[in-house]
Amino acid sequence: MLEGERETMVDLLLEAAESLQNLNDCDVYLVNISESEPNAVFVYEVWKSEDAHQASLTLETTQSLIRRAKPFITGMERVETLQTRGGKGIGQHSD
Repeated sequence: MLEGERETMVDLLLEAAESLQNLNDCDVYLVNISESEPNAVFVYEVWKSEDAHQASLTLETTQSLIRRAKPFITGMERVETLQTRGGKGIGQHSD
């Protein structure tokens, strides 16, 4: 992201997290920063399915936030897609 704009991006992503509060297909949406990477923000997301995540990207609220964030984004990287098998923190899924 643009140098010095991390807090702006954090605020936008926290707004996105708030918009997902009542969306049952999203189990986890965490906005994280690293002191060693001052121009990066990391989002950890857990969705019921890839289709549910893709559908969320078409919501007007999401589209609006993406438009507002674009001027600050210099790159994005999807680190990994994992399949949750269980553990503490989210409900069990029966797919």
